[in-house]
Formats: sequence, C-alpha cells, structure tokens
Amino acid sequence: MSDQDTHGFGPLDLNLLRTFLAVHRLGSFTAAARRLGLSQSTVTTQIRALENRLGRELFERRAHGVTSLPHADELATRLSGPLDQLADITGEEPSSTAGPVHLAGPAEFMSTLGLQTLAPLVAQGVRLRVAIGLTEPLLEEMRAGRHDLVVATRRPRGRTLQAELLADEEFVLVAAPVWAEQLMGQELPTALESLPMIAYAEDLPIARRYWRHAFDRRLHVQAAITIPDLRSVLTALTAGAGWSVVPSYLCRTELASGALRLLHQPEDPPINTAYLVQRPGSSINPHVTLVREHLLAAAKTW
Repeated sequence: MSDQDTHGFGPLDLNLLRTFLAVHRLGSFTAAARRLGLSQSTVTTQIRALENRLGRELFERRAHGVTSLPHADELATRLSGPLDQLADITGEEPSSTAGPVHLAGPAEFMSTLGLQTLAPLVAQGVRLRVAIGLTEPLLEEMRAGRHDLVVATRRPRGRTLQAELLADEEFVLVAAPVWAEQLMGQELPTALESLPMIAYAEDLPIARRYWRHAFDRRLHVQAAITIPDLRSVLTALTAGAGWSVVPSYLCRTELASGALRLLHQPEDPPINTAYLVQRPGSSINPHVTLVREHLLAAAKTW
C-alpha cells in the first residue's frame, strides 16, 4: 500500500484485504461471504471499512452482484500475488478455498466434451457443480457470483469478465442415410429445402448461419421439429426424422458408424468460437485454476 493509502491510519487489517480480494474475484458480496465462511453483513461491513480507510468507493453496487471500479482493479492487481503467497505459506488455501468448482455452459458441450475432459480430476479431489444454459443468462449469473467458470458461445462485453479462446467448433450438414440417398444427384441446397429439417430453435440460427457462410444465400424453410437441445436434435436425426446442421464434435461417432451421412463438405466450413470466461484475477480456489487449465489444454486436441 502507498503512503497515500495508509497515511495517518496505521497498517491495514489483512482480513479487510482478504475480503476485498474475494469480492473482487467473485463479483459478489454473497459469493465472497459463502467462500470465506462469513456472513454477508460481515463482508459488507469490511468492504465499507476498507473504502472508508482508502477514502474512495471500490465497487459499484448492482441488483445482481457488484462491478469493480478502476481503483479496485489496481488494488487487486497489487494484492493478488502477496496474499496468494501468504495463503500458501500459512497453509490457508487448501482448507479454506478448495471448495466445489461451479462450472456452467451449453448442455450439449457439458454432457460430452466437458465432462469427458474433467472426469479424471475427481480422483484429485476436485468437486464439480455443473449448470447448463444459454450464454447470456449464464454470464449474468456469473456477474452475480453464481459461477466460477462459464463456457460461452460469445465473448462477453465490458471489463467485469475475462474471456480466453477455448476452441472453434465446426458445423456440419448431416442427415440419416435414408434422406442422404434421396438427395443423390440433386442440387444442394435447393433440394434440402423440400425435406424435413430438425432445428435447435424456431428461427434456425445455426442452419441460417451455415446457409449464409457455405451457400451465400438465405435459408427458406420451416422446421419439422424444434427442440432447444442439440443432443435431442441428434437423436431425431439418427432416428431418421430429417436433416440438420450440428457441431461436428457432437456427431463424430454417428458419422464414423454410418448412422449419419455428411451431406456437404465446404472448403471453409462455418465455425463458432467458444470462450472460457471467468472474473478478472486469479481465483482463491486452486481447483478453479486446475479445471481452467485442464479445459484449455484439452481443447487443443478437440
């Protein structure tokens, strides 16, 4: 701390600094209280005491969580290293911060690549609490302190969250063999628009994107089935319900076995970038770092 920060008050209480760092990293008084084993009123009192000592506000209070102000970001940068080292020396970290890792993301990713990748960490003592949902609501919940890591289908806006490139998922145009055989000798994509289509949503976001990228035209079709879970879309496809556009990782087994057929192979396939999102700064839970590093390393092989 600078002389300006502490002048006339004596040394700062380490408990205030630990609480501040937890709130900054978690983005929520409630989440910080839960992580530190304190009451929310205690956390609020400590943050107010620190703000009074420093003579400035550190956080902007919102309906869901808090947003750190520039001075708080600067302070967190200065404190993270020393306090983390102190926790290592005192042995505080393993007992007080290695709680469950709250991980969230799309249902199809979590049920396939996500859990396949992270299952071995359970043997190392990692506990996972997995939530599924759409990117926008999950990022809002993260800002409110509900998640440690979020697999997002877009990069979050603003400075309150930090995103790293996780992987590019490739989209493929597929159908069951019975439909693929009907399409033999016909011109794509026109022929497909007269066949039943299975979609993730009524506005066909994935298929429309594929059509624009691969065929440079708009898709004019109404879905025969819509269901907001790509795993269920895959089930309908393998049962012979029609055709669709799905992430390649989701249907590798079906394509290899012949249960599905690839209908189109563009030189430049459409992709969607996935991001791994967390709050700025290192987590006080060492298992969050372990899960993050494991996901990033595994993504290089997907």
